[in-house]
Amino acid sequence: MRKLLIMLSVTIAGLGVGGGAAYATSMFLAPPAPADHSGPTAFVPAGKILAPLVLKDGRLSGYVSFTVELEVGADVAEDVQTRLPLLLNAVNMRTYKTPMAAGPDGLLPDIGTFRKVVMAAADEAFGKGVVRRAAITQANPV
Repeated sequence: MRKLLIMLSVTIAGLGVGGGAAYATSMFLAPPAPADHSGPTAFVPAGKILAPLVLKDGRLSGYVSFTVELEVGADVAEDVQTRLPLLLNAVNMRTYKTPMAAGPDGLLPDIGTFRKVVMAAADEAFGKGVVRRAAITQANPV
């Protein structure tokens, strides 16, 4: 009977210690909570961006003109508008080495890839989390 009580108490103590350690580890190693974007938003037009269409092997396929609007918080819209040249420079520095050509002949732009390029450039130009979303409203091959 005594062995049974000892095994039962060791099991319960082990569950308590293990559960506590797991909870503490998750508190230290868990990803941070997402930022609260519940405030009012504004769309800042970035204008037309001319980007090269690069094939997967690195060859130039052509050029495409994108019209982009950036969704930002209403309180930082003016600051983003004044710093748009930094965004355009960051986009240009990324597009020439990012394969964005799609389709069988490589003349169609890959919108998802360009959106990722714009978001990475926006994080560099304005800081992480300032631009909530990039809306590509038009894409025309040139």
